[in-house]
Amino acid sequence: MRTAYYISDGTALTSETFGHAILSLFPVTFQHKTLPFIDDEDKALRAVEEINQSYAETGERPLIFHTFVNPGIKRIIVKSEGVSYDFLDHYVAPVQAELGVEAQPKTNRTHGISADYNFRIDAINYTLENDDGVTTRNYGEADIILIGASRTGKTPTCLYLALQYGIKAANYPITEDDMDNLELTYDLKMHRHKLFGLTIDPDRLQSIREARRAGSRYASQKQCEFEIAEIEALYRREAIPYLNSTYASVEEIAAKIMTTANLKRHRY
Repeated sequence: MRTAYYISDGTALTSETFGHAILSLFPVTFQHKTLPFIDDEDKALRAVEEINQSYAETGERPLIFHTFVNPGIKRIIVKSEGVSYDFLDHYVAPVQAELGVEAQPKTNRTHGISADYNFRIDAINYTLENDDGVTTRNYGEADIILIGASRTGKTPTCLYLALQYGIKAANYPITEDDMDNLELTYDLKMHRHKLFGLTIDPDRLQSIREARRAGSRYASQKQCEFEIAEIEALYRREAIPYLNSTYASVEEIAAKIMTTANLKRHRY
């Protein structure tokens, strides 16, 4: 198994994002290690010791994805036994040439406190307060309202939309009690233009529910098939856009929702 390090004198989130994106293209198993805030020489030397120890133990050179602003610390890291990949070096020069403006590196600039950060914090608070249909009185503030059967991924998707995009996302569960005469509630009808549905393959839903509530009617194959069929019929009847979450990650679901619902990331 190869080892991949994501290192920075800041949060290392940029290194992680680029590194994971690249490594996902290769059918190789990696042990992932993130080393954030390597912002002085002592920390850099300790990071090098860890990298070199990994090489000594495995005989495989660790891959190092890094984004250092401090050139002195960077020089220490690249002298390790790992193979270094610097995203900033690769892109800064051509962008600098195109803009005609010299880059002014600053630690944590990409993830520091900003209006974008405040949007995300407000969105997270909103999403937590409006999770799982606890209240519907704040739906006027929502950017989107996810609906669907229990355990289709509504809550993690809403949280990711809030954290990554600053989207105020509420969610409302469609439960077994709704099945006798399934239709949109008054509050959902009033905000119908914000609704987005999630569905899932019944077999996968049954497996998830069985792990949560084994042997229950809630987790039975028959109940899962019935709920999904009824809910998808509701989506079609009401022309509510929806997608299947069975084989998609939270990141993929959120990105598809952003595109399909024509939502815009909240920024400055």
